[in-house]
Amino acid sequence: MVERHRFLNLLSHLVLCLGVLVIVFPIYLALVGSSHSAQDMVQSPIPLWFGHDTWNNYHTILLGEGPGVTSQLPVTRMMWVSLVTALSIAFGKIVISLLSAFAIVYFQFPFRKTVFWGIFVTLMLPVEVRIVPTYQVVADFGMVNSFAGLTIPLIASATATFLFRQFFLTVPDELTEAAKMDGASPLRFFWDVLLPLSRTSIAALFVIQFIYGWNQYLWPLLMSTEERMYPIVVGIRSMTAGSDAQVQWNLVMATAILALLPPALVVVGMQKWFIKGLIDTEK
Repeated sequence: MVERHRFLNLLSHLVLCLGVLVIVFPIYLALVGSSHSAQDMVQSPIPLWFGHDTWNNYHTILLGEGPGVTSQLPVTRMMWVSLVTALSIAFGKIVISLLSAFAIVYFQFPFRKTVFWGIFVTLMLPVEVRIVPTYQVVADFGMVNSFAGLTIPLIASATATFLFRQFFLTVPDELTEAAKMDGASPLRFFWDVLLPLSRTSIAALFVIQFIYGWNQYLWPLLMSTEERMYPIVVGIRSMTAGSDAQVQWNLVMATAILALLPPALVVVGMQKWFIKGLIDTEK
């Protein structure tokens, strides 16, 4: 039995509070900055309490009606591009990984293990190694400045394939035999048996892959040569491209707060399924 010491409990809570403060304080500063005018944000020290320009700032960036670069980059468009990209990458990775893991585990074909390890080895290749040839292929197909160019090269996932394969290997053989005796086709077995058993793993992977797709920066930076295809992460970078005197930091902070909302809502809304998917096999 583990003994609880009052001093150790106090110390652990203090460390947790400090950790939360370190994480939350930059978000608080961004929230405060989004409520002030551009003139207030270039003063020293910067304000630490909320101002009176919140509505004007968010109205400006959402509709793109303000002066400067934001007039060409309405945040509603950037968030739409990011949302479509994140959802396409998340669903694409899950579908392709499920089907590839299903084929590797349940179908007998030549070089099956070689194919699996070939997929697994791609985990050891950093994105920077293959980004130039990938860009060349995408450009040759004319997919620059398109949703297809932003998403298709990123929807394959060796990690998700590996995780689903490991899960499918834990499914009892009796289920497979029972499905065969009932005359179920492979796709019927996949749809009626494997998918329901995998729903928590799918939910956990969806959260991870959605955040991965939403936070993409390097690949969209190469694929988006027109402002209309900027996701919100690239849009924030373009808003800070000038000198400090030209950057409207209040609008940048407001855009950063809006960029945090969709991933935060996905994590909060799917928290229960996310945790179950990481700790529960649900067999």
